[in-house]
Amino acid sequence: MTLPSAHDVALAAERRAAARLLLAHPLVTSTGPHSDTFPLVRRHADWLAQRFQQVFGYRLLVEATYARLFKAGLGPGSGHRLERPSTGTPFTPRTYSYLALALSVLVTAPEQLLLSQLVSDLRAAAVDAGIELADTGRQAERRTLAAALRQLVDWGVLAETEGQVSAVAEERAGEALLTVDREIARAVVAGPLAQSRDGADLVRRSADPGFGGPRTYVRRRLVETPVVHLDDLTDAEREWLRTRQRREAQAFSELLGLEAEIRAEGIALVDPDGDLTDLHLPGTGTVAQAALLLVERLVARLRPEDPGHPATGGRLVIGVPVPDGLLHGLLDELVDAYGRRSNWQRGHLEDRAGFLAAVLDLLVRMRLMAPVGPVRADGHGVPEEYEESAADGRAVTDVSGARGRPRAKGGWILLAAAARYATTVAVKSRTDRSPAPAVSPASAVIPAPAASPESPADDLSKEPPR
Repeated sequence: MTLPSAHDVALAAERRAAARLLLAHPLVTSTGPHSDTFPLVRRHADWLAQRFQQVFGYRLLVEATYARLFKAGLGPGSGHRLERPSTGTPFTPRTYSYLALALSVLVTAPEQLLLSQLVSDLRAAAVDAGIELADTGRQAERRTLAAALRQLVDWGVLAETEGQVSAVAEERAGEALLTVDREIARAVVAGPLAQSRDGADLVRRSADPGFGGPRTYVRRRLVETPVVHLDDLTDAEREWLRTRQRREAQAFSELLGLEAEIRAEGIALVDPDGDLTDLHLPGTGTVAQAALLLVERLVARLRPEDPGHPATGGRLVIGVPVPDGLLHGLLDELVDAYGRRSNWQRGHLEDRAGFLAAVLDLLVRMRLMAPVGPVRADGHGVPEEYEESAADGRAVTDVSGARGRPRAKGGWILLAAAARYATTVAVKSRTDRSPAPAVSPASAVIPAPAASPESPADDLSKEPPR
């Protein structure tokens, strides 16, 4: 076997670095925070465009000053939300409205304009669109508008030539001179707006993989979400993945440097470098700390007794229902044990309901928990005229009831990937100065599901391998 030359190795590394950058940051500019890697994107533009189109059905546009990877959606509940950098607070529907209205104005705006003129044009666009805006004189409304404009600055749509867009949030609104990049403004929106009837229809159409069908959707799901459980896929998608999972694992390793962990309940792509995700668990902050502690306790209490792989006659367990009241009780225990000692944020300690909602939101985004409800295997979120059934009536893994039988609507499911964070105990020898057992969570940047069809089950009833 001929070994690759040093040139081939360097070439593959450059392409991988450029692909990883675009996947994590679909809009990259020559003067932005990733300007050092932007030349690699331009150098390998043709190869990257071809690969992204073939593998994911994504379109790549590379210009002299920016590169835009037009990603597609994954259906309801799978969107990537924007947040305010200073607080981590998610954008509200009102913030998205301001963002969309501003873009509608900027695609035809002059090269430079005053901040006050932009706000005036934005309000006029709202009237034309039949959107009622609250009084921008209110402090909360001004901050919301400022957050939308700050996002446009971060994307490179706006440049603050003199002053800052944050001036709009001041009680006596200040002024600023802004420079507009109309090309980037036109490239921001990726979804099929012209063909969509409303927001829900836009989400469905964006998730349609087109001619790629199950192959394209599964690849997108694997690379864009922390973990893919089998009932997140239709029959056709599960059958395609089952027959190609080893080949796909090798392809993702070569293209993006990701390692596949294949289990009975699903697959996760793990990033050893830890920089290809916007979610981290363990993580910093009150919510992340509480989420880790909560999921540890849930796994300890809710491990199923008899899971196994269907191919060996076992019962597939992708999730288990969380008993009513358990979440509130466990959170109260955590607050009593760690809240004040660990200097958790007072606002969270005083608002237990809001605190629990924030913790569950993080665990849902990490695909460690899910609200009770229909899944894709039941046809939820599947585009119209999409291939759902396996070809030629092929038998596929039965995922019906794999999330247990929830007791009531509105409850929660602990998913198999949560076993990734089960507590492990390392008992030290008597000669050690610290006689107490050391307890630590098993962790990874991206969690893996819990059991492999090729190996003994590592599911919610057992701790996963490190």
